[in-house]
Amino acid sequence: MNSIFEDYHNALTRLEEILSIFKTDITRDSAIKRFELCFDLAWKLMKHRARYEGIECNSPRACIKAGFQIGMIDEDVAWLDMIEDRNKSVHVYDEQLAEEVYHTLSDHLIQFQKLFQKIKNT
Repeated sequence: MNSIFEDYHNALTRLEEILSIFKTDITRDSAIKRFELCFDLAWKLMKHRARYEGIECNSPRACIKAGFQIGMIDEDVAWLDMIEDRNKSVHVYDEQLAEEVYHTLSDHLIQFQKLFQKIKNT
């Protein structure tokens, strides 16, 4: 899990970095891609921890539910909303969808940071 956690920490740091920069089309698109990476690593962390706890999950939705069940995350609805944004993010070429996703990234960042702190403190 250390390797996934380190990758997650690096991805989280890069997402924080891009969200602190003035928004342009380039930074928006970069932030969305960094969100995708954070999200993918986050649910894989939950998958790994759930397996350790004896729970099998193989999809983002199932692993988020498992993560909530074992106390890795506190707000499962916020994480389930992230799934929707992750699915929208593949359509970043659509300006309206890209803007919609971008405007949710600050809220998602908070959830990513909470997960990081919870894992770091265990």
